[in-house]
Amino acid sequence: MAKVKTTFFCQNCGSQYAKWQGQCTSCKEWNTIVEEVIQKPEKNDWKTPTSTKNRISKPLTINAIDASEDARLNTFDNEFNRVLGGGIVPGSLILLGGEPGIGKSTLLLQIALKLPFKTLYVSGEESQKQIKMRAERIHANNDTCFILTETKTQNIFKQIEALEPDIVVVDSIQTLHSDYIESSSGSISQIKECTTELIKFAKETATPVILIGHITKDGNIAGPKILEHMVDTVLQFEGDRNHIFRILRANKNRFGSTNEIGIYEMQGSGLKEVSNPSAILISKKDEELSGNAVASTIEGLRPLMIEVQALVSTAVYGTPQRSATGFNAKRLNMLLAVLEKRAGFRLGAKDVFLNITGGISVDDPAIDLAVVAAILSSNEDEALPKDYCFAAEVGLSGEIRPVQRVEQRILEAEKLGFSTIFVSKYNTITLKNTSIKIQCISKIEDLVDFIL
Repeated sequence: MAKVKTTFFCQNCGSQYAKWQGQCTSCKEWNTIVEEVIQKPEKNDWKTPTSTKNRISKPLTINAIDASEDARLNTFDNEFNRVLGGGIVPGSLILLGGEPGIGKSTLLLQIALKLPFKTLYVSGEESQKQIKMRAERIHANNDTCFILTETKTQNIFKQIEALEPDIVVVDSIQTLHSDYIESSSGSISQIKECTTELIKFAKETATPVILIGHITKDGNIAGPKILEHMVDTVLQFEGDRNHIFRILRANKNRFGSTNEIGIYEMQGSGLKEVSNPSAILISKKDEELSGNAVASTIEGLRPLMIEVQALVSTAVYGTPQRSATGFNAKRLNMLLAVLEKRAGFRLGAKDVFLNITGGISVDDPAIDLAVVAAILSSNEDEALPKDYCFAAEVGLSGEIRPVQRVEQRILEAEKLGFSTIFVSKYNTITLKNTSIKIQCISKIEDLVDFIL
């Protein structure tokens, strides 16, 4: 047995210290440094044969390396495949994070039960009976998905060696612990050690591993930041628990784009893929209401039509309120200032509330024009025609700026039956034989003249 050593780790950023101190010098947080007992005995690799333990890797020229790609594993979930870039790369390590109760475990259990090849679902948080109850709720049956409730990595690797699965799902990395580290589960040293063992297993056997990670109150994945650097892909599962829609984003992806998103609808029977989110995000109403405008936005490679709602009213308490849900509040203040300066609307003494329907958040500047149209509609209490939509950015001088991939936005609006789309005059549009009217404007005053 090797000598037991003690060291100190910051639980916030993972910095290591030789002795205790009150403040972490790296992240400047107080009372986050704790003592952890580390034991480093000689250990055998999880399954490496003795004959290959001392094998030394040799350098190769770039031309001598085999560049043939292994086929990606199809998860039979179109949204999950889209975010990953076409499927799971063999030997990759995927980290999925999200708020408690948002549906991380449900999503991965659904995927595990859809896969036609041998899958090992390792849970350190639920018993096998509890997972069976969840599987019955989502009405999924599978003879190739094996459930294991275990938290010790050495026992998990014994079962992996006996079962030889094609894919491994771990729920969650914070519950695992290794015999080689004497600190408790969830500590920084345990998370790093367990992740290192799983990476070694994944790379040596070309078996993909999917990890679920808890997040902190700040929205970051719990544990050291190095955890996100170690894995190949970091996915974020987000949404409002009061709404039914969930969005899957890739914050990091070594084998694909980070621009794609997947959209799911939370139902009583599990998560349902949303193949046409535009038709769902736009509310169906018989009568026209003021303060509503439809924007054409793009998330990744996917065009979306979303509804923007605005409410402008006289400030009751003297100090006007500015509130935005799903939209950047600072950008809302900027657009209000442009309306004051360039269009002559007196909104300084009025409350302005803005909401993106469906509980989603949008960062695309192309919805600026729809936000301005919704605010003007609510301020004048005049409803916009429900077959109007908008796709343009608004500049500080009141000019209507062009946006990228405007033709794709126009085609999506045409597909959903809109008659007119407002875009920037400076966009180059080569579309022909379209049924939708393309209204080009150059400044915000032109928009006021058209809609009011």
